[in-house]
Amino acid sequence: MPFFAVLPVALIALLAYAATRPNTFRVQRSLRIAAPPQAITSHIDDFREWAAWSPYEKLDPAMQRTFSGPTKGVGAIYEWSGNNKAGAGRMEIIEDRPERVAFKLEFSRPMRANNVSAFDLVPDGGETKVTWSMEGPSAYMMKVMGIFMNMDNLIGRDFEAGLGNLKKISEGRA
Repeated sequence: MPFFAVLPVALIALLAYAATRPNTFRVQRSLRIAAPPQAITSHIDDFREWAAWSPYEKLDPAMQRTFSGPTKGVGAIYEWSGNNKAGAGRMEIIEDRPERVAFKLEFSRPMRANNVSAFDLVPDGGETKVTWSMEGPSAYMMKVMGIFMNMDNLIGRDFEAGLGNLKKISEGRA
């Protein structure tokens, strides 16, 4: 069978397979930090603190940042616009408790997406288990891209780096 006859069949099969993928996604990573939850959330619920630990802050040194609403806690807003790596978007804190800080996360570039991201903090002895997660809908194009790129690994690596940085700062080793 000629290549040009097989190509459309393979493409249709690929697109059909993508349609069977889950309609939602969730990425999460956890790390134990030798600090109480309140010492850790102080670096999370104030967006101005993110420059010290978030791997996303390093993607574009010239990134434009805007902070609005309260300085920290529910209603605090952080908007950014940067190069192709950083993209553009907006985060708003929607929940702020010692054991959980959650955000509404809206990307406008390079692709539009609306997700929820959260940090869950569970005390355990003298440490706190911190879990950073992001979840949201998987649009059809995300399902197709997911066949070729493992989003869990891509985002997960960033979460691991960020949690490692957060650990250093929260434990006073930064």
